[in-house]
Amino acid sequence: MNISKNLNIPGKHNKPILLDLFYKKDNNPKPIILFCHGYKGFKDWGAWDLMAKAFSNNGFCFIKFNFAYNGGTAEQPIDFPDLEAFGNNNYTKELDDLDSVLNWITENYITNINFKLSNISLVGHSRGGGIVTLKAEEDPRISNVISLAGVSDFKNRFPSGEAFQKWEKEGVYYVINGRTKQNMPHFYQFYEDFKQNEERLNIKRAASHLKIPHLIIHGDSDTSVSIDEAQNLHKWNPNSELIIIKGADHVFGTKHPWQKTELSKELNKAVHSVVSFINSNS
Repeated sequence: MNISKNLNIPGKHNKPILLDLFYKKDNNPKPIILFCHGYKGFKDWGAWDLMAKAFSNNGFCFIKFNFAYNGGTAEQPIDFPDLEAFGNNNYTKELDDLDSVLNWITENYITNINFKLSNISLVGHSRGGGIVTLKAEEDPRISNVISLAGVSDFKNRFPSGEAFQKWEKEGVYYVINGRTKQNMPHFYQFYEDFKQNEERLNIKRAASHLKIPHLIIHGDSDTSVSIDEAQNLHKWNPNSELIIIKGADHVFGTKHPWQKTELSKELNKAVHSVVSFINSNS
């Protein structure tokens, strides 16, 4: 298997994007899966490497990357050494990052290898599920889109009431990272950017206008993103396919760090559901 880690490509906002590339070396043309991590996530989180290998063993080229403002750096792509960048992240920057990676795939590196540029699938976890839904609706290069424990609404994730007024007045609010114990900042530009681009960032609008195959996977034990959000996505796009994995939590039975040599049964089921879905729509 060919694995290239921490390839550095330019982003659109003066910070580089780090990405990983997984594929088996053979003569078979490979469909591409491009994976977007979620909020407080990163490409090297938990079992994502094992997931990447599972997809590549099933004949895909699997690409995962860090959003440029996710809080990691080129020198330290795991966790959040750059909280200033984290606080300056927003949804349109993530859409721009995804576009930069797609451009890199279609215009530069990938054209020299035996990959199927006509078959690019987006997979997004959690907040990344919302990002890929938006991008899939607006970008004709995308063949399939898969929401993995994905959100159905960005607006309701902002503070409200007195918390919102305090954020507007002070310009920043903080969220504790339970694992790293960091106070992670969110600068008020996050909300301002959302309001300036609210129509584009409407996941309901995007899902209801999708013209490509759409798979929604969610666990019925997810306490971070309600299963109701998966059902909303399915309702807005009746042509979508909804798979509920019994007993699966928000990260499908995995954690960070993930020191086992195999995927959890829940994430393994999700992987095979995605493989079957893409293959059946190729």
